[in-house]
Amino acid sequence: MPPHDDLRAIDGDVHVSPRYLAAATATGDPALAPLLDLGWDLEHDDLGNAYVQAPDRTVRLGYLPEGEDDGLWRINAYRDAFGPPTWGVCFNDSCPTEFVRAFTTALAEAYEQGPDAYLAAPDSRSVDREPFLAAAPLINRCWQLERPSGGVLAIRSPDGYAGLELTTGRLDPQAELTTRDARWQLWAGTSIDRPAWYATASTNTPVALLRAVTECVSDPAPLPRWREETYSYIQDLARLTSILPPHPPAPTPLDVQRAASRRSAALPTSSVPRWSTTSRPALRGPRR
Repeated sequence: MPPHDDLRAIDGDVHVSPRYLAAATATGDPALAPLLDLGWDLEHDDLGNAYVQAPDRTVRLGYLPEGEDDGLWRINAYRDAFGPPTWGVCFNDSCPTEFVRAFTTALAEAYEQGPDAYLAAPDSRSVDREPFLAAAPLINRCWQLERPSGGVLAIRSPDGYAGLELTTGRLDPQAELTTRDARWQLWAGTSIDRPAWYATASTNTPVALLRAVTECVSDPAPLPRWREETYSYIQDLARLTSILPPHPPAPTPLDVQRAASRRSAALPTSSVPRWSTTSRPALRGPRR
């Protein structure tokens, strides 16, 4: 089982299926772990926001519970540590943490391989960097490709409660990093206009990193959550099943009476002495 799906790492009392209808977890630590395990620097500000940076400052992550908008996770990469971002990714505050962890796990692996891995932009001329490869896990798991409209290529989950949109044409690089008007947008809920959660990625985000997220999002395995932390309207859309089997009902007085009757009926009519370490030796009686 992949590390981002380790059910022992995040406990709960229900499984949520499909997993893209689960809410975010209470802590972001699981998504920070892959980068911190590489020895990346971790800092906090006075508000409680966390900032993680690669040793060479070419990748920076912000975990921003006290940020100015709902962009809880913002991850940027730089060819020049002092220049503008080469690409940027955002996960909002309701996005399931497992999906963020899938991205940071792939990012950690790419960073160890070198700049050509984590700065390689999508390229239709390259087999390994073909942009549509990011959507392959969705197509392979029966998500439906919709007819392109208005320069947007959309893929929708079988139940219609999640989707991926790829915008073609020219986009504003600054808007891609600060708004939802990005090249890629992944979402779940009843409407893309008011999603339960969303994630965006700018034009040059490496395909391998995006594919790690779509692979995790479309995984058929459920996610564990505490029932009270699931959204009320999501409970009407998702399937919630108990992680632990329910406790057997307490016996009624009639059950106790029946059990006693069965025990009485099972006793022999005459007792048979049995030897044990505490038994006294039988007395020798007269022979017949």
